[in-house]
Amino acid sequence: MSFFRFAVALVWLATPLVSLSGQEAGFDVRAHIEVMQAGGQKAGSHLAPGNVVVWLRPDPVFSNASIDSVVPGHFRMEQKNKGFDPHLLVVPLGSTVEFPNLDPFFHNVFSQFDGKRFDLGLYEAGSTRVVHFDHEGISYLFCNIHSQMAAVIVTLRTPYFAVATGSGEVDLHHVPPGDYYVHVWAEGADAHELEALTRRVHIASGQLELGTIQVSVPGAMPQHKNKFGEDYKPDPVQSY
Repeated sequence: MSFFRFAVALVWLATPLVSLSGQEAGFDVRAHIEVMQAGGQKAGSHLAPGNVVVWLRPDPVFSNASIDSVVPGHFRMEQKNKGFDPHLLVVPLGSTVEFPNLDPFFHNVFSQFDGKRFDLGLYEAGSTRVVHFDHEGISYLFCNIHSQMAAVIVTLRTPYFAVATGSGEVDLHHVPPGDYYVHVWAEGADAHELEALTRRVHIASGQLELGTIQVSVPGAMPQHKNKFGEDYKPDPVQSY
């Protein structure tokens, strides 16, 4: 999907941010996301940078941080009102995610793309399925019954990540000093264009700003297929 074009400018500032409590606790590292529409105009509120993730992967030679410090957790992504809540979830590698069905009808959550691949099959209202996210990557989730349902789970082998706020701010906390590779992901972006944004950065007391990341986005996401690679049939009539 080549619907996104990215331009990134990393601007190092001489004035450091306030660290937490010295180098042992790590630093607060910041970036800013600007979402742009084709033609260079700032996107409207419906295209706010809420689906952009930034993370730092430690360089094993030149960083005091370690990917071994990743702590798995337990998360929840609900199905309700024919949608996923939340739409975007970022989890550490090894985490589990619950998928409770809070709607009064069946769902069939599946993911067949990069990241964790699974098919939860049909499960009824009030029931829950659990998935262990033991594969690093981006998992695109859909429901095989309801075409409007879509979500993303980003599984990372690093504790240094953040989702951009609605105003475009990104705050990564407790980052030890050293060298890292900064990665950016945005929903629907071309993988090669995202890879081009990857670069090495040095985190120290005077280098705690990653600068402004400008993201150009389209106005709509492309349609997806069901788990059989076919177009969706009209939603069945519900009896509630």
